[in-house]
Amino acid sequence: MRRIKVLIVDDSAVVRQTLTTILESDSQIEVMGAASDPFFAAKKIQSEVPDVITLDIEMPRMDGLTFLKKIMSQHPIPVVVISSLTSEGTETGMKALEYGAVEIITKPQMNTKQFIEESRIRICDAVKAAALSKIKRKTYSEITVAPKLSADAVIPIVKAPTAMIKTTETVVAVGASTGGTEALQIFLQGMPIDCPGIVIVQHMPEFFTRSFANRLNEICKITVKEAENNDSVIRGRALIAPGNHHMLLKRSGARYYVEVKDGPLVNRHRPSVDVLFRSTARYAGNNAIGVIMTGMGDDGARGLLEMKEAGASTVAQDEKSCVVFGMPNEAIKLGAADKIIPLDQIAAQVVKMVALRENS
Repeated sequence: MRRIKVLIVDDSAVVRQTLTTILESDSQIEVMGAASDPFFAAKKIQSEVPDVITLDIEMPRMDGLTFLKKIMSQHPIPVVVISSLTSEGTETGMKALEYGAVEIITKPQMNTKQFIEESRIRICDAVKAAALSKIKRKTYSEITVAPKLSADAVIPIVKAPTAMIKTTETVVAVGASTGGTEALQIFLQGMPIDCPGIVIVQHMPEFFTRSFANRLNEICKITVKEAENNDSVIRGRALIAPGNHHMLLKRSGARYYVEVKDGPLVNRHRPSVDVLFRSTARYAGNNAIGVIMTGMGDDGARGLLEMKEAGASTVAQDEKSCVVFGMPNEAIKLGAADKIIPLDQIAAQVVKMVALRENS
């Protein structure tokens, strides 16, 4: 299989060298070149078109957002934005997603061995996801991944879920990755104001989830917020797992709430969909509905199966409407999905499933 050709665009020579070392540590990736600003990048693209571009936001002569808009309007190429992220800069990152960036990744810092290794995993996986995304004209038929931790690292599996008692409330658990920001917007805008409580894992960097949640809160009928530890899961509200933290559903009596916690990368992600889905299977059981959306890899596939085995209804997004048909496809292959439907029909399907459960 031909290696994925990557062009690095960043004004820092140190960052260009660091990213080159990180990317070339993966045998499936080849750094075809590096450019200190968008003008040099444009010249390189004229002679050789990369499969993926990694792009900084703040650069001289032309900022990354302007370059991104030009790329997407003139010659679409999958772009992974790799930027220093602060709480003040997250709106810029949200703009990058709106302009067509496939992924947003935190620029690696030389702090600890663990941070460097997690950055390597995330950056290489983001490049592979970008190479598979539908914006690209040529896709790669197979992407292999390194060994990874399962949800066992955060929440041990139990053979018999403990919360099978029927309640009057349903919980909807949703997982998404590449392409999920747009998919979640479409899904949440389709949910009625009195919908069941929703818990969501979207693979996204720290700080970005708050801006993402705030933006959705402004355009959806329901309330959307970044989850905080011990937040109640209530009707008419969606809780989004904060970046770089796992989120688990818990139950105390009739009350559902979330636990936000640290932990290792699970399926190469933190937050992990599998962690959320397993906790939902355990504490909500047949009171739940699980939805898995667009994304690379298999995070959430086994968790969705655990939800189904616990009595939950389950939905997977279909291939045609996915940006990357990875996570839903893996769930489908496991037999974890009751329904396989287009993105624009998922909200209505969930509402129908809720009505059937709550009226039975």
